This record gives sequence, structure tokens and C-alpha cells, in this order.
Amino acid sequence: MNKNQQGELQLVVFRLKEQTYGIDIGHVLEIIRATDITAIPGAPAFVEGVINLRGRVIPVIDLAHRLGLAPISISENTRIIIVEVGGATAGMMVDGVSEVLRLSRESIQPPPPMVAGVSAAYLQGIALVDERLIILLDATRVFRQEEKEALQELARQVEERSAS
Repeated sequence: MNKNQQGELQLVVFRLKEQTYGIDIGHVLEIIRATDITAIPGAPAFVEGVINLRGRVIPVIDLAHRLGLAPISISENTRIIIVEVGGATAGMMVDGVSEVLRLSRESIQPPPPMVAGVSAAYLQGIALVDERLIILLDATRVFRQEEKEALQELARQVEERSAS
């Protein structure tokens, strides 16, 4: 997690299926509006497709679907959070991004076994901020190692195809 000398965390706060989530800003490269996603035949099931971000091929996942929730319905509020985790860069499609928030480490509690239908395996904790419950995703757990490798390989293959 991103820490400063006061023991604070800085999070990008976003919505998925009427729930509020946060992810460590240290993993976030940028946030973009949902754009045309190109489906890739043979891509891993958790990958929606790829986008071209300034000449770079970025695999995109529907984060709600990844967490076992109903897939996202794309709207004008839909955003893609570009993250880097364990050497893999990917886009996580979410229902909307609301803010960047600082909160103290003391305000975070361990996650119960299941929150809002999401397994604790993906969670870092839960924070109560001004009467809001924010579910903290652990970006390093959203993708297993073999999935990170599959994302990198997918991006490489698409770049090679488009170069030829």
C-alpha cells in the first residue's frame, strides 16, 4: 500500500454494482473513459479485450465480472482504471470513479470472509469513511501470477499482429 509518514493510504475510489471500492493509487497509472474494446479470440475468459492507449496494447477486464458479480453495463460514467501489478499492465473496467481519498491506516479493518458477494481473497480490508463503507481491493490479488503472464503474452501477441 502507498504509505506516507503519518500512516495514511491514498486510494482511487470507484463504484461497482452499487458498492464503493478503493484501490491503492500506487498501482494506478491513469483513469480513462470507456473506449472501444476489441475482443480477442482465444483470450483468457476474464479478459474483455484490448484497447489501444497511445500506441500501447492494454488488456481490459470487467472488474465486476472478475469478482464474481454481474458484468458491467457500459454507460457514460464507465471508466477504465489502468493499473500495473507485478509487471503486468491491464485496464479494469468499473461503473465510475468518484475521487482520490486519503485515509489513515487505523480506519481499515480486516475483511470478513465475504463482502457484497466478493470473496475476501481479493480484499485488503474495509474502511468506514464519513458513514460510507469502502471495500479495499488488493490489486496484487486481483490477478494470479499465471494470469499476469497471460495478460503480458496477450498484449505482446496483439502488438506483433498489428505490426505485421
